[in-house]
Amino acid sequence: MSGTPAQALIVQSDGTLLIDVHDPGFAAARDAVAPFAELEKSPEHMHTYRMSPLSLWNAASAGLDASTILARLEACSRYPIPENIRFFVRDTVSRFGTVRMTAVEGDDEVLFLDVPDTAVRSELAANTRLAKLLEPARDGFLLALYDRGTVKQEMVRIGYPVQDEAPLVEGEPFAFGFRDQAQTGAAFAVRDYQREAADTFFGGGSPGTGFGTVVLPCGAGKTVVGMAAMALLQTSTLILTTNVAAVHQWRDELLDKTTITEDDIGEYSGDTKRIRPVTVATYQILVWRADREQSFPHFRLFRERRWGLIIYDEVHLLPAPVFRVTAEIQAVRRLGLTATLVREDGREEDVFSLVGPKRYDVPWKELEAKGWIAEANCYEIRIDLPDELRIPYAVADKRGKFRIASENPRKLEVTRQLIENHPEDSILVIGQYIDQLEITARELGAPLITGKTPNAAREEIYRAFREQREQIIVVSKVANFAIDLPDASVAIQLSGTFGSRQEEAQRLGRILRPKKRNSFFYSLVSHHTTEEEFAANRQKFLTEQGYQYHIEQWELA
Repeated sequence: MSGTPAQALIVQSDGTLLIDVHDPGFAAARDAVAPFAELEKSPEHMHTYRMSPLSLWNAASAGLDASTILARLEACSRYPIPENIRFFVRDTVSRFGTVRMTAVEGDDEVLFLDVPDTAVRSELAANTRLAKLLEPARDGFLLALYDRGTVKQEMVRIGYPVQDEAPLVEGEPFAFGFRDQAQTGAAFAVRDYQREAADTFFGGGSPGTGFGTVVLPCGAGKTVVGMAAMALLQTSTLILTTNVAAVHQWRDELLDKTTITEDDIGEYSGDTKRIRPVTVATYQILVWRADREQSFPHFRLFRERRWGLIIYDEVHLLPAPVFRVTAEIQAVRRLGLTATLVREDGREEDVFSLVGPKRYDVPWKELEAKGWIAEANCYEIRIDLPDELRIPYAVADKRGKFRIASENPRKLEVTRQLIENHPEDSILVIGQYIDQLEITARELGAPLITGKTPNAAREEIYRAFREQREQIIVVSKVANFAIDLPDASVAIQLSGTFGSRQEEAQRLGRILRPKKRNSFFYSLVSHHTTEEEFAANRQKFLTEQGYQYHIEQWELA
């Protein structure tokens, strides 16, 4: 059944949203629901989204109210919206902000949980986890300042997100400004959406602002958003990121685009432990400990200075132990930066409650249309297994099947052909398995970067690639995160981490920096294997962003 351009959407009573791919209104409907619904599956004809409490609360935190959400559904819906869905949307969105956390006058160690509704107060009082943390008071509860984050975590789990309006501490002052011209000589200005993202996070310093997550595509300049937030606050800042290369990238960006000097920037990693007004640290060093019975000795970094801002780079990768200390330091302004709120461990609720809700989001396709990120063409190339691997594949267990399919030796021949098709492009060949990558790098005569590559050697290879002294580099999953390779325009994905949607987003992001030519993302998948299933899951996130995968079957001699 074909709908009119305004009727591509079918709203179902179980909270799922079906969007007809063949309807002329498909793109408009997808863009309308994406801010408050999560993509579940995206086969050929109907894409399925689902509204969840967390997706609706994130939308509410970003400024969408129930009336706007329902109006969007009505504008795109082919059939009347079920009444239970209307109730679900209104009820769920109404819960955002009905419970408030505020200061207690005259007592810096205690907070007040304002719960006007008697029934909700009774429900909270009966909750065994909260009972240990909350002390009944008139129209609400008292709680220790130290338990601020833990209470917010539990409140989200039981369906009452807290509007945290308790004061945030002021960190040590640290003044700096932006340069009009970067040290590289290029003109520099904060883009309008980057400034808007920082302003929305800051909120003018009003209660309930100064913490939250900004979602922007890879290549859209999330680092600049972080620096813009720092410039608004003018305070000592701790930046947490994924690896030493990302630490150095942050340092280089700060030196290039701001008046911050090298003496003012500290590095806290496995190699160097230097604390300065602006300190950049790796997640790895923070979660290091001698054994599982010991505490995390480097958590003291959070208390080394009176930080006024903590930036969690790639917040979707925030290690679980860091959530613990994040729960304890709720009085510090904190900014999460990410291209996707999807976490493979399912802890999106903890990002929401501890780092903060989504404050700002721009669709990838919108920035592509404005030229801020490159236009990307995504291809899935399906390749048959060679005859000698069919029986080993057939008798292997699930993990063995995935590895055999991922390491299909015919992928090397396809990689060669793709490279020949892009003689002028800078090419990343990305994979999961080291044996496969070593063979590929050797056959292509290209440098290889893995987790074992020393940082100095790794950065020299990246530099050679940026300076176009190397056209091709082969990289393991270490290159998924926070690496700036602006001239990369082709990525060939040999293998991935099962069905990781966040990994697919990160890998595409490596080639989205704006440039004169379009970008190409090739995912090589063994035909008629479990790899096809996992590839379909990885592609969900990009489909949600408006990208289409062109599927091709390659026949090799």
